[in-house]
Amino acid sequence: MHFVNWNVNGIRSIIKKDFIKDVQMMEPDIFCLQETKGAEEEVRATLEAFPGYHVSVNSSKARKGYSGTAILSKIEPIQVTFDMGIEEHDQEGRVITAEYPTFFLTTVYTPNAGEGLQRLDYRERWDRDFREYVQWLDRRKPSIICGDLNVAHQPIDIARPKENYNKSAGYTQREIDGFTRLLEAGFVDTFRRFYPEEIKYTYWNYVTNARAKNAGWRIDYFLVPDRLIDKVKDAMIYNQYLGSDHCPVGLSIEL
Repeated sequence: MHFVNWNVNGIRSIIKKDFIKDVQMMEPDIFCLQETKGAEEEVRATLEAFPGYHVSVNSSKARKGYSGTAILSKIEPIQVTFDMGIEEHDQEGRVITAEYPTFFLTTVYTPNAGEGLQRLDYRERWDRDFREYVQWLDRRKPSIICGDLNVAHQPIDIARPKENYNKSAGYTQREIDGFTRLLEAGFVDTFRRFYPEEIKYTYWNYVTNARAKNAGWRIDYFLVPDRLIDKVKDAMIYNQYLGSDHCPVGLSIEL
């Protein structure tokens, strides 16, 4: 199976670019999106451009045109659930879980710690509660996680580690520790497992024209539980595809 994940930074914006052609080139069996930035009916209408997929959409309840996630799946899930069942976290359309016969797939758009790290305390609560949520799923059947986790885990995952460490959202020790605890809970960062020394990024700041300089961050992931890692054939970063400030990431796995 071929899974693809992409933070699209606005589905109605990216659809006007080469998005349809790019997705057709990648041919995902399951395609997960973050930052759809639209009401459910708007996102669904836009995703009609991809016939043959079962579509699940979670849109922000708190702020219109903000956040949001979606899953497009050629295989019909047994069931789809939205959010984590925690009111504090369930207002921004950040989590969708699709259940299949042999696994769960959760796509997530992790909250940013914010300007001046104002949301860092909240981010720590999110990281703890999300970890407990996916562990609960994983006790039932293997649980795959994908999405924009909004953290660069190691210095190799960010172009300017010294300049950003404990100053920039997404590269504070508290966020790094949150990701480490997720790995310690039994999940594997698939790209880093396959490519331990490769420097490759998934996000570049538009404002600083970072993509032209390749001054990026690797913050988009596929994580699998330890007991599935032998079934993973490859983990990909598709940085040839444009259209967003993030590029898609992929997972090839036998399930």
